[in-house]
Amino acid sequence: MPAAVQKTPSHVLAVRQRWHVEQDQPLRRNEPLTAGRRPFGLLLAAHGERRTDADNAGMARLARSLADKGVAAEIGFGFIKGSPAVVDAIATLLSQDVVVYPLFLSDGYFTRVVLPRLVEQAKQRDETRTISILPPLGLEPALADVIADEAAAAAHSRTKLPAETSIVMLAHGSKKDQASRVATEWLADRLRQRQCFCDTRIALLEEAPSLADAIEGMSGPIIVVGLFAGEGMHGIDDARRMVAELKRDDVMLMGPVGTFAGIEAVIASAVTRHILA
Repeated sequence: MPAAVQKTPSHVLAVRQRWHVEQDQPLRRNEPLTAGRRPFGLLLAAHGERRTDADNAGMARLARSLADKGVAAEIGFGFIKGSPAVVDAIATLLSQDVVVYPLFLSDGYFTRVVLPRLVEQAKQRDETRTISILPPLGLEPALADVIADEAAAAAHSRTKLPAETSIVMLAHGSKKDQASRVATEWLADRLRQRQCFCDTRIALLEEAPSLADAIEGMSGPIIVVGLFAGEGMHGIDDARRMVAELKRDDVMLMGPVGTFAGIEAVIASAVTRHILA
């Protein structure tokens, strides 16, 4: 079991409700998100990193940021592959109502099959609990705005205008499941609709098009956006290797998106909509 900090597991952050929410149904200033409702716990669910030196510190930082905003009465995190496991992490939460937020960039096998199975196991441990699963991060419309803002800032850092810069969205992909491709294409279409960048394309790790094929004929500067939730094997190692293999000094890597500053706002907004619905 994770080490305890003041009787609270290190992957569970108890917080005071103090965030001023400005959503579709705004609350009065200093009124908590759970005002008039039973306090709920929020669990961030992720895949978990495969790297031997990975400590999943990014997840802890994200949970702390959400805790500082008072998004839930308590916030924890768990992993499908890693420690703490999702089922165990849910068990450490004290709240009877738990909202599970999947930190995945598509609605693939892990979110459609594995995560619901784990949540069902958690329910069997405590049948009095209500546990709901939200759509994954990759299906949030606001994610495209966060990516666009980060990419525009990166372009300006190179003294280039966004309109002179092309974007390549690099995602996992799978020959067995089209969910990653579909979600990546959807995000790319949302970026194209903004008409901020010169060109927007996608590249995938495990199916076509590869990064090399995606940028063929594309003039720089090019920003490769890593559509990964964490700083693990794909988000760091594979993405860096693929960009380095291009041997182009007009291509830069940005991400993974799970580390972008605006991600906590996207998650907070999704949780708010769910609670106020």
